[in-house]
Amino acid sequence: MKHVVVLTGAGISAESGLKTFRDADGLWEGHDVMEVASPQGFRANPELVFDFYNQRRRQLLKVEPNAAHFALANLEQIHKVSIITQNVDDLHERAGSQNVLHLHGELFKVRSTYDELDVKEWKSDLLLGDKCQKGYQLRPHIVWFGEAVPMIPKAISICETADILLIIGTSMQVYPAASLMNYVSSETKIFYIDPKPAIESNYQIKVISKPATLGVKHVINTYINPIK
Repeated sequence: MKHVVVLTGAGISAESGLKTFRDADGLWEGHDVMEVASPQGFRANPELVFDFYNQRRRQLLKVEPNAAHFALANLEQIHKVSIITQNVDDLHERAGSQNVLHLHGELFKVRSTYDELDVKEWKSDLLLGDKCQKGYQLRPHIVWFGEAVPMIPKAISICETADILLIIGTSMQVYPAASLMNYVSSETKIFYIDPKPAIESNYQIKVISKPATLGVKHVINTYINPIK
């Protein structure tokens, strides 16, 4: 049994109808990312931030996992699969994946502004005045720009044990997530799936210039579990 570690970005969820993090003009749904995804933005205009994530939450409730999500979940029947995702959606879980680590938080969770460990499930709109049990305002359970990424040490330890690293739909430009490929063994086979790949193939990395739904199927059937 191989240990397949999967690093996913916005590209895998785009085929389910979720827009990628930022458009080419650097805006996120018409907003400067620092307005809606930073502690400074939250302090300056919390209602704008709440409205932004409420819209994302409503959108997530309307979409479904796609073939790439399901293919990764089905791979667990044959191999040990660890998914490390930069996405804040729950599409991996809904597809059936059992071992998912969210680097940048989860859209269907909120946490206290007083105690970051006070996290709760939340699928409805979050409003100014919604408070934790201790009376402090709740906020989206999202890692914003300028904040630490607490799951990185665990993600590194997972990558260190990978037999195969599958990178899907990510620009490899957002750190520290982009650095994770540097922690796999020199013997680890790396496959990078993206229709517009940001890196090139080399002795260790095989680049697959396909969207996630086609690329994941191709890599699984050709390299991980070859069809004979």
